Amino acid sequence: MIQSVKLAKLRLSASNVRTAPDAALLIEPFAADLEARGVLQNLLVTPVARSRGMFEVFDGGRRLRALNMLVERGLIDPEQYDVPVRVLKGDNAELTETSLAVSFHHLKLSPTEECRAFQHFLAGSTDIDAVAKRFGVTRRFIDGRLRLADLAEPIFTALAENKITLDMAKAYASTASHEAQLSAWTTYGSYSNYTADSIRRIIANDMMRADDPIALLVGAEAYEAAGGVIDRDLFSDAREKWRNPEIARTLAAAIMEAEATRIGEERGLAWITPIATHSIWDATRGLYKINLPEQPMTLEEAERAEQIEQRMAVLHDEMQNEELADDAFTAMETENDALAVELEALDNRPVFMPPELASKVGAFLTLAQNGTMVLTESYYSATPITVTVVEPDAVEGDVEGGQGDGDGEGQGDANDVIQAPTFRIEEGTPAPTKGSTDAVVDPERAAPGGKALSQVLADQLAMQRRDVLGAALIANPGLALDYMLFAMVDERCGTAANDGTTIRADLPQDPISITNMPKSRARDYLNEVHEGLDASWRASDHQVVRFEAFRALGDEVKTAWLAYIVATSLDAKISYGTNELNPMHGRLATILDIDVASWWRPTSENFFDRVSKGSLISLLHEVGGPALSSRHATEKKPVISETCEKLFGGDAIVEPAITEVALKWLPGAMCFSDKPIAAEADEGDDAQGDLADLIDGNETDAETDDGDAGGDDLASLIGDAPDAPDAGEDGDQQDGSDVGAEAQHDNDDAVEPEMVAAE
Repeated sequence: MIQSVKLAKLRLSASNVRTAPDAALLIEPFAADLEARGVLQNLLVTPVARSRGMFEVFDGGRRLRALNMLVERGLIDPEQYDVPVRVLKGDNAELTETSLAVSFHHLKLSPTEECRAFQHFLAGSTDIDAVAKRFGVTRRFIDGRLRLADLAEPIFTALAENKITLDMAKAYASTASHEAQLSAWTTYGSYSNYTADSIRRIIANDMMRADDPIALLVGAEAYEAAGGVIDRDLFSDAREKWRNPEIARTLAAAIMEAEATRIGEERGLAWITPIATHSIWDATRGLYKINLPEQPMTLEEAERAEQIEQRMAVLHDEMQNEELADDAFTAMETENDALAVELEALDNRPVFMPPELASKVGAFLTLAQNGTMVLTESYYSATPITVTVVEPDAVEGDVEGGQGDGDGEGQGDANDVIQAPTFRIEEGTPAPTKGSTDAVVDPERAAPGGKALSQVLADQLAMQRRDVLGAALIANPGLALDYMLFAMVDERCGTAANDGTTIRADLPQDPISITNMPKSRARDYLNEVHEGLDASWRASDHQVVRFEAFRALGDEVKTAWLAYIVATSLDAKISYGTNELNPMHGRLATILDIDVASWWRPTSENFFDRVSKGSLISLLHEVGGPALSSRHATEKKPVISETCEKLFGGDAIVEPAITEVALKWLPGAMCFSDKPIAAEADEGDDAQGDLADLIDGNETDAETDDGDAGGDDLASLIGDAPDAPDAGEDGDQQDGSDVGAEAQHDNDDAVEPEMVAAE
């Protein structure tokens, strides 16, 4: 029977099985809950034999500790506070068993039950702080549980069915956006090699950090006023993320464009290009840096420089006197040092902009790491410009803008005046580009309509095509090993052929900075594979220790490193003076049966904004005929680009036949071509299976009729490959052809600001 006992009459029993310290028992939040709701569940007690009216608590020790904490805080009176108890009698063994049974069979709520319970009774409530106080937790804890309860349904269901861990669910809940959650879940949820940190990084990659220079420039208030959403990761110490980076970039572009316009008008420059980064390296490609003339000394400055030199000569002579007192020597040395600093400042002449040059040159408005806009101190032009100072001659009389000595008897003619300097500005012609406008453009290396791709876009597409091949190689370590062994042996034999890989594990020298590359599924996949690799062997600073640690790794770990190193060693092009695909890459792509369209789709960012409007209309005509192209012929290029992104991404509402063609379309620069000599190709395919047999050391039956059979044998020999997205099932191979002549590149791309000058 349940009865009430004063708190002062209760003490903890030695039979109570909970012996952990208070900190481990979370007494603090429990005390807050008891203060708000009282004791909801009775304690189990037994009478104390020699102390009449006293009871020992053998189950309910946490409740007793929490009540005593409230007593220490002066919140309850132990002589007056009634505690519901149930009195049981027995020896120590029986009481201990009962205490154990109660705790042993206590089943804690699952994460999903706990989250949905919070969501249920807090639905529509705005008093979350009061709830947090009653439960003895922080507001952030409650917000986190509500965020988990609001997970996208497939992810929440997986958590409820224990298909993913709570940490993994928290990683998906690092954003409140269901769209972002489902995007990561759909792409990576089925792969077991992704950790919670990997998922959190994948989601964060599509957002902007709150301390990004662009975010600091725009400010959270302006960003949210424009409709932007700020995500707060409730389960880690990560900084806030801006869910709509495109809004922030648009606002930043407007701010920087306005500032560039103001400075341009103020200084009379030909142009000022805003760049939302602190680096102008890519933007200055193809431009010529202007060496500005130095400001000549005024007569006063020249006279002062001469006086300093004379005085320093005197000091130097006097300091050679060995009989000079120490104090006098120190004073002279100090004066000499000060004069040297002053003379250096006079000699370091500042450069200046001649008024007649300003209208011919431009500069870049950059963004510092702290979000401050900074105008570069260097100036550039599309053509080489040489500025030569024409030294003025001294003339008699009073020349406007000149400088005279005013009065100087014994200093030459008092009427001698130095004229203001003049400048000779010589403008040259740009260095000729390779190729010519009459060069034949290979259709597979051209934009729709036959116009040549710009060099920057061609380079980016070559790199993205290379990344697709690398991502596909991840799933076939056997083929990666074949390729690695061949390239190393081929090079050791002294052949001059380019095998299309850096194979020594050096990173390729890409023609475009990786920071200026559009995002792609293949690049993200390569990054995530790298983060999932076992790097424990790299802990030591001694190379021998690291080597032995690496040798001790399992075959599966070594295989993963092998596939990753080969996949990231691929060169984007056969050489950086051409856009030609390396034939080895074409052969590898054929063996892997890569469906490039499943890895890469053209978007406004990575393609459509980068080609001319005429090319886009030609492409629409190619895919949907005159009905589709004429429908958009009068629209502006940004609208057509947006339409193309939807159409070729499968999001446009058009006839199924058009959608099918659009989803398979790829620019020629993203296709792999494979044109081997038939006899040599067949012989090479057969040899692949022999290599697997040779490494295994045993003769095994293997089908060598198919070109990639040997690769499968070798993959099974060295271990399973890490999971990867399907490299393609429909067997469609996008063919390209070698470029016979270098194409002339145009610069009509609507590119990112930092890429304008580069193109």
